[in-house]
Amino acid sequence: MPVTVEWCYHAYILLKAGDVLMAIDPHDGGSLGLPTCRVDADYILVTHDHFDHNAVEVARGERTKEVLKRFYGSKNLGPFTVTGVKVYHDKASGTLRGEVAAYRVEVEGLSLVHLGDIGHVITSSSHPELSRPDVLFVPVGGTFTVNAAEAWKIVENLRPRIAVPIHYWMPGSHLPIDPLDRFLQVARAGRKPIEGRVLELSPEKLPEKTTIYYFKVQS
Repeated sequence: MPVTVEWCYHAYILLKAGDVLMAIDPHDGGSLGLPTCRVDADYILVTHDHFDHNAVEVARGERTKEVLKRFYGSKNLGPFTVTGVKVYHDKASGTLRGEVAAYRVEVEGLSLVHLGDIGHVITSSSHPELSRPDVLFVPVGGTFTVNAAEAWKIVENLRPRIAVPIHYWMPGSHLPIDPLDRFLQVARAGRKPIEGRVLELSPEKLPEKTTIYYFKVQS
């Protein structure tokens, strides 16, 4: 069964397997100058408690069964197996901006890693639980996270099949972060632009080598 990925701008990702919906790092839209994406998710993951990642109210509804905020460890949530791993929001072991839970989500034969607002470069050795995913959602905008060059280094280190850049400036955004183009300029890999905000994935249709998938959509 394919897994549907929907990008709701910034770091907000929706994963759908069958009729089960998971939301990761929802934002309220208006606080960022971006559209609002309201859903009724079965499960909600929050990587850390900052306003542009923790707007649980826009994703919670009658169907919502569980919300995990900065969760470390492993847990089964319906068809999803979630593993939360500690990383930091800065290069000073969290002393500046705190900790972040990076999540590895396994579903329908796919592994997807969301790095939240990671602020330092990690490797397969330092964080083996996050290594070699099928899909890696990596922030690329700098200022509050790793910058474009550091994001690409993480991609090289973790070796995903698909790398999806998130958390970058786009028209309307109030945040002082870099646009997507900065990352595309330094990323030395094939790339595949995705029209719109939705991507369908299945294990048998993954690229052989790391490929940058990016959404061609403006706010």
